[in-house]
Amino acid sequence: MQILVDADSCPKAAREMILRFSSRLKVKTIFAANRIIPKLPEWASMELCPPGAGEADRRIVELARPGDLVITRDLPLAEILVDADISVLDDRGRLFTKENINELRSIRDFTVNLAENGLGVERITSYGRNELKNLANGLDRELSRLRSP
Repeated sequence: MQILVDADSCPKAAREMILRFSSRLKVKTIFAANRIIPKLPEWASMELCPPGAGEADRRIVELARPGDLVITRDLPLAEILVDADISVLDDRGRLFTKENINELRSIRDFTVNLAENGLGVERITSYGRNELKNLANGLDRELSRLRSP
């Protein structure tokens, strides 16, 4: 088992929380991004991806296997991974499943379509204690499930 993090848009507080969990549980953790993620401990690794849209996503898909946990807020990436039976959480602790991914993707696509047509919608931009607590709960739940025999 390993944790893969779509690090391009992952908040610093979420990265730190993921590192605390992976350190405590001794789980290999890989951060994939188009830029260097500073101050990673030596036991975590960095997959520096080529510039360009979707490069980090492609690398995560290459590396992820059933039994792994991926952290991403990218719904198209989450959909690919869920279809491959890989556990996926967003950085707010929400678990993506075969039961909810299609609806979430549909809402995302609708929202993107609105924005492309000049009808901007308000996005959730805050990342505070509640979001971090939800991430911790989600990590605890999923890592416990994945580690159980």
